[in-house]
Amino acid sequence: MRTGGIHGPGRGYPARGGPRHAKAPRAVTGQFDYYAVALSWSPSYCASRSAPDQCAVGRQLGFVLHGLWPQYETGYPSNCTKQKLPNDVREKYTPLFPSPKLIGHEWSKHGTCSGLEPAAYFDLSARLKDQLAIPEPYWKPAAPVRTTNAELYSAFKDANPALARDGVLPFCASGGRFLREVHACYDKSGSSRSCSPGQASFLIQSVR
Repeated sequence: MRTGGIHGPGRGYPARGGPRHAKAPRAVTGQFDYYAVALSWSPSYCASRSAPDQCAVGRQLGFVLHGLWPQYETGYPSNCTKQKLPNDVREKYTPLFPSPKLIGHEWSKHGTCSGLEPAAYFDLSARLKDQLAIPEPYWKPAAPVRTTNAELYSAFKDANPALARDGVLPFCASGGRFLREVHACYDKSGSSRSCSPGQASFLIQSVR
């Protein structure tokens, strides 16, 4: 189980990374190799936070969109331009995220590197998120689920027959104990592609 990440730390999320995934020193908008759709496991995020938008009792959130991240094969671009997020786009696409604070951060850090206009970037974010079916055991588990990388991948593959080998990659928190996030990787045409292999087992915390 990886405790590092494909991209760098996002707002409100633990720092991630290492030599393999260190941020590339040069970022040019539109120049990258593939996309990673980052879906955070909300119970892990809320286990150590009391963010009212995402963590209010009764919301029962499972996987939520963290962002759509342009990636290099090694490293990632960030903050490629200073293009602002228009208010109408912000208003339309804020519901994609568990918190209204997240959309501006995701556009500035990642969307500006996509080479897409804001509306097109968030439309693609929604499309790639929605085309990934979440396996039924991970919808809203009432009790923690112990699983492995191989079992998680197999469940996602069964729910998404077109999923590439290693097309979904889990990341963990608390020293690798708990699932924090999964990344689903896509080429620029929107087809599933490999991320990179993981290892070990981890716990998916229950939804509250």
